[in-house]
Amino acid sequence: MFSFNVEKTSEKSIFEHLSFWDLIVVGGGPAGLNAGLYAKRKGLKVGIISYEIGGQLHNTSTVDNYLGIEYIEGKDLSDKFLNHINSLEIPILKQIKITSLKRIKQDFEITLSDGKILKSKTVLIATGGAPRKLEIPGEMTFANKGVSYCTTCDAPFFKDKHVIVAGGGNSAAEAVIDLVPWARKITVVHRSKWRADQILLDKHKSIDGLTVHLNTQILNVYGHGNMQGVEVLDKTTGKTFKIDADGLFVEIGTVPNSTLVKDLVETTGQGEILVDQNQMTSVPGLYAAGDV
Repeated sequence: MFSFNVEKTSEKSIFEHLSFWDLIVVGGGPAGLNAGLYAKRKGLKVGIISYEIGGQLHNTSTVDNYLGIEYIEGKDLSDKFLNHINSLEIPILKQIKITSLKRIKQDFEITLSDGKILKSKTVLIATGGAPRKLEIPGEMTFANKGVSYCTTCDAPFFKDKHVIVAGGGNSAAEAVIDLVPWARKITVVHRSKWRADQILLDKHKSIDGLTVHLNTQILNVYGHGNMQGVEVLDKTTGKTFKIDADGLFVEIGTVPNSTLVKDLVETTGQGEILVDQNQMTSVPGLYAAGDV
């Protein structure tokens, strides 16, 4: 089930009194909000259900690759999105659970945890992705005890500490930059070579106390009470060694939040929803967009 929240009393009232919609958007990240915007402009009766507005922007410190905006804080961009949606008077339902989504004849029924049933001609799933786990021994044992999946959320807790960043893509490279004001020492561990944009890697050159272990795989997380380090495998030499550290930031991408419709639509082996050129799933009238 997915948890959501009510943005305004008036918007909750709209959802209570208007039970049939042209489009219900599930998810409030960039993909979902854009869908809501365009649907509203077309004159459709559209509502958005989302836990929070902005999606992964809330876990992003800065954005510098959004055309037309050279630099902006993730939270500020999220606020701009919300202001735009509010200007169009698109209702948003938050902090309530969706217990089921069913295809009923030519329409869809969305059942909420309070018993309310919403009906819509079409539904767009834009629930995004959740942080991908390393799935190694000790990872869950020390989750929130040194192991974190949100650098912008937890970096301040590691002031003057030694932290490890797992990953080699843009999210890992950005995590390194976000940790600089806080961590005393940063160590990157990645199982292959860097895949991050060069513009991010160039910023790493001026970072003191940065160590990078490529072609190196984390085998387990160890500690007592709190995390104390990781054991890694050098894939080039075949040797294992330990890295003592106070924290581990796992930045290896996301897995799709497709649980709500996994038994309804066709998905890939990784759980990603398959869509056609019009973003429609294998079920007519049910669409998907974004990282899901």
